[in-house]
Amino acid sequence: MQKFWTLLLALTITSSGYSQRKSKEDTPSWTNANTSVFKFRDIGPATTSGRIADLAVNPNNTAEMYLALASGGVWKTSNNGTSWKAVFDNESSYSTGCVEIDPNNSNTIWVGSGENNNQRSVAYGDGVYVSRDGGKSWTNTGLKESEHIGMIAINPTNSNHVYVAAYGPLWKKGGERGIYETTDGGKNWTRILEVSEHTGFNEIHMDPRNPNILYASAHQRRRHVYTHLSGGPESALYKSMDGGLHWSKVGGGFPSGDVGRIGMDISPANPDILYATVEGHGMYKSTDRGESWSKQSGHETSGNYYVELIAHPTKESTVYSMDTYAHVSNDGGKNFNRIPKRFKHVDNHCLWIDPSNTKHMLIGTDGGLYETWDEMSSWNWRANLPTIQFYRVAVDNDWPFYNVYGGTQDNNSLGGPSQSINRRGIINSDWIVTNGGDGFESATDPEDPNIVYAQAQYGWLVRFNKQTGEKTPIQPQPRYKEAAYRWNWDAPLLTSKHARKTIYFAANKVFKSEDRGGSWSVISEDLSRQLDRNTLPIMERYWGPEAIALHKSTSIYGNIVTLREHPDNSGELWAGTDDGLVWKTSDEGKTWSSIKNFTELPKTKVGSLSLPLVYVQDIVLSSHQKDLVYVVFNNHKNGDFKPYVYKSTNGGKNWESVVSDLPNRGTVYSLVEDPINPDLLFAGTEFGLFFTLNGGENWAQLKGGLPTIAIKDIAIQERENDLVLATFGRGFYVLDNYSPLRELNYVLEQEAAFFSTKPGLLFQRANIGGMDYKGGQHYRSKNPPMGVTFQLHLAEGATRVKDARPEANNELPHYPTMDQLRAEDWEETPYLLYTIKDDQGTEVARFTRSDFKGIERFTWNAKYSSKASISSNGEPKTNPSTTTFVKPGTYHISVIRSTNGELKELIGDHEFEVNHLYNYEEIDYDFNEKIDEVYAKANRIENEFNELKDELNKLRAGFRNTAGASTTDLAMARGIDIKLKELSLLLNGDPSRTKREMETVPSLGDVVGILAWGAWNHRGAPTGSMKNMLEDAQAMIKDAAMVLESIEEQIDELEEKAQSQGVPYWD
Repeated sequence: MQKFWTLLLALTITSSGYSQRKSKEDTPSWTNANTSVFKFRDIGPATTSGRIADLAVNPNNTAEMYLALASGGVWKTSNNGTSWKAVFDNESSYSTGCVEIDPNNSNTIWVGSGENNNQRSVAYGDGVYVSRDGGKSWTNTGLKESEHIGMIAINPTNSNHVYVAAYGPLWKKGGERGIYETTDGGKNWTRILEVSEHTGFNEIHMDPRNPNILYASAHQRRRHVYTHLSGGPESALYKSMDGGLHWSKVGGGFPSGDVGRIGMDISPANPDILYATVEGHGMYKSTDRGESWSKQSGHETSGNYYVELIAHPTKESTVYSMDTYAHVSNDGGKNFNRIPKRFKHVDNHCLWIDPSNTKHMLIGTDGGLYETWDEMSSWNWRANLPTIQFYRVAVDNDWPFYNVYGGTQDNNSLGGPSQSINRRGIINSDWIVTNGGDGFESATDPEDPNIVYAQAQYGWLVRFNKQTGEKTPIQPQPRYKEAAYRWNWDAPLLTSKHARKTIYFAANKVFKSEDRGGSWSVISEDLSRQLDRNTLPIMERYWGPEAIALHKSTSIYGNIVTLREHPDNSGELWAGTDDGLVWKTSDEGKTWSSIKNFTELPKTKVGSLSLPLVYVQDIVLSSHQKDLVYVVFNNHKNGDFKPYVYKSTNGGKNWESVVSDLPNRGTVYSLVEDPINPDLLFAGTEFGLFFTLNGGENWAQLKGGLPTIAIKDIAIQERENDLVLATFGRGFYVLDNYSPLRELNYVLEQEAAFFSTKPGLLFQRANIGGMDYKGGQHYRSKNPPMGVTFQLHLAEGATRVKDARPEANNELPHYPTMDQLRAEDWEETPYLLYTIKDDQGTEVARFTRSDFKGIERFTWNAKYSSKASISSNGEPKTNPSTTTFVKPGTYHISVIRSTNGELKELIGDHEFEVNHLYNYEEIDYDFNEKIDEVYAKANRIENEFNELKDELNKLRAGFRNTAGASTTDLAMARGIDIKLKELSLLLNGDPSRTKREMETVPSLGDVVGILAWGAWNHRGAPTGSMKNMLEDAQAMIKDAAMVLESIEEQIDELEEKAQSQGVPYWD
């Protein structure tokens, strides 16, 4: 297949099927081209869903709700989750932390962007959004530098009066943090409470009895690659009695000193009661609106993910605490018990309790949304939210459809098909779990699709056998007295292209196995800087071991995070570390050399040194040029969201930045090189996918079908030329056959041109396990269209009659002439006529499509055009019915444009190939052609029958209603009518028997219909029944034709009599 595309790429430049068009611009035309026709296909899955940060239920219609996904946008349902719609896909952020419905207008929705948690994979946002039409459109109202919005509170007496808890940047100081207020619906914001450049606010609460009484929790926190700190002396709880004009820090027994994240709630049952869980200190309660506090218990949760309380609507002593295992207290926080979790995911983040039926609840978790109607005794899971957070993606070479594998945040490592043989598409049960836990990089055996390598956090690697379902643990382990290995949360893994059973893996050292992980050898020393992270400052100071959650949920610093094998040079490996080092070995790890000279990388002060401690995100070793290398750095965990991509053409001696016109806001996570065109690369970034056709000098976004989302990893399935994306919050996406992009620059210079066409693979999709009866909640993703898919570029559309109008000039008369207007009224809509010929020059198919300008992608079903019928539907854009699949072989397609009836060939004889998936030799094409001929004859007879029936009805009416006409002839017409009815029994069946539930013999329509449907969808020789039906149809047609001929003669005689008697009848 790769040779095929290499050949076609070369042929593209010399093909006579192109019409040359000169470029009018110096800049590459592809950077401004509309590439939306190259649409990504969402393949899910929805086996679990990604983290739900918040949810809001319409109090006036509880079937309507909104979900704020930590990294999947906002989703809406109006039917209690039977179906969902993503309503935030086109905004400039995809991460959300909170959602609120205006209590006075349920069509007004407020969303805080940027997840309101602090874990290692948290995504950031750009402020506060509002929709005033139920999520159809959104406006960013400001606070764009907040990056994380903790909570929103709306004044129930004034919808324009809104408070926002701005958490502020997680990875750096500054930004917009504090409590903000708007009194004009978000047009202007005022900060009414501020602590410092290191401390933001995660919650803002309003007393339900008095909107002037406010409570706000401040949280001092910071995260970097090397650490996490979840507290400090600036964390505190504040109260205002005058709507935020004045604030006081609560005391009266409330914890002080170093305090972590604070989660609180006001009891709706008794708003004098406040609950607060304080990270590092425990559970507290106030019964006097925060004036005094008493510690209830040591219950606390992690400020990384949780620290959130929900007080029961009617029971003042009942409070729920979100956690890995959510808890409930029924005695005011003194004792907590785990909520029932049978058949439910862990990692709970938000809870809604129906105030009208408190046994009815909704809870949002890392695995999606759950509903209970019996106060958490049992759960119903919404299995139709394709919002999984994938870290990595890998593909295999399975036939006929390859599989896609990847690791997810909190939802295992998964694998499933890129498409299905079934018409239903890909459903959740098509996916398998290859390893548990948080999932990360997977790898596939290049020759055996049953072998999959999958890992959980910190290098827990298994070899999974798809045939048996067995998992064999194969993580390298230190030997007795050997120093412990330091594993990253997402350890790098690869299978060798040079040795079938060889795999490489890395912690702080690189490991090699030559027996699929059965045994390992260490092939490097510690490649990290070996820094003590406790010597690195956090928030401009140093902290001791008692600091709140110091280093919790953070990989031990100093490990390898990127590992690549050279595709052509066996033994050459490159590695990158989390502390900014790049290494190379050319002798299978015997010696390693440090790669340097990366300019413009930010530096971090380490003692007396300034070091570029920038995470090495990705490395690309070119398969085209021996010394061509790309290295990607990621500095977003220092609050720097700029892309860093470097290119070397001399094996790493010198480097140049190639980010050029990549957006300044958007870390690059993944980079891949096309195996055919060395100048074509794809970059997955924080906010989408970009490609270059000149080795990084310029970039353009490739967005067709993609929401705003982080592209964490990219894989190329080389056999199929498919681009597969791992998104962090929207599952997997596939761009089926991206190969036309290789030729984009050249094709855009032509007046009219096809891109090289991938050979069509023909097969019938099966209808196994239908979907029509399984309800709207049953999730499925679409298969790609089956057939031959073409990409066509037309520089201009057809000229229109209206273009000839005189130019409008308000200073002069310019009303068109009547001839001009009439010509416009009579204009035929432009269209494109496609003709397809086999290698003998015989035309096998025709079809039409709308005229266009730009690039269009469409699929021909690769079936012979039928001559059995004609349809004028859509005139002039009409299309024939089709019969069976064409034979495998070489075909040519031509394009003719009709401009107001004038036909002009745009492209002639563009060549492509057609293959069959299954055996086709037994297909009797001559037999199928005879069926089409019989079908045509049957349709002609049916048409003649209907015409004679209409003629006779008019004649009978004429004789019946014309004064002086012969009643004898009227009676004669009735006799002919009976003969037509008798013929209808043969043509269309016997309704007198069928309506009385009696057996009937097949009609001509039945026979040819069943015969055509069966034979044209049958891969094999005609069955005996098919042969019999063909004979029967031919005999029935012969008999019907004889009867029709006789009836037609009788009607002709009757017409002559009618005319002679003055009957107003016209044939």
